[in-house]
Amino acid sequence: MKVKVITVGKLKEAYLKDGIAEYRKRLNRFSKIELIELPDEKIPDKASSAEIKQIFEKEAERIMTKVAERDFVIALAIEGDEWSSEEFSQKLADTALRGYSDFTFIIGGSLGLANRVKKRANLLMSFGKLTLPHQLMRLILMEQIYRAFMIQAGSPYHK
Repeated sequence: MKVKVITVGKLKEAYLKDGIAEYRKRLNRFSKIELIELPDEKIPDKASSAEIKQIFEKEAERIMTKVAERDFVIALAIEGDEWSSEEFSQKLADTALRGYSDFTFIIGGSLGLANRVKKRANLLMSFGKLTLPHQLMRLILMEQIYRAFMIQAGSPYHK
């Protein structure tokens, strides 16, 4: 199994980098992990709707070049489905049983994701109605992927 996490924007905070590195190390026993960080577009102050649309498209183009045809894509979007950790773990397990071995998670930039990226996704996933920094979502997602594998392994990690 291979897990790819595509993110938009540069991660600068050392504490987030350290946390992500720790979960990446832990995940290596379950899966090959690929982290892809794509540049974000600068958002002008008082950007027009046309400028925002152009930013979405530029970021979407970069994202789509990293998504393979056979990838099972889960895009993080506020309008996505919310699951418990157990449900998320079961979704990954069920999807793997259906023959998918490459999972791709996508976290957009500060504006979110373009509609064409969401349409390519097999699932839209939400971590709730809270607004969280997309950089922090990287760490939260990595922990939840790790937790999902630990649940599948019957580990006491998930208590």
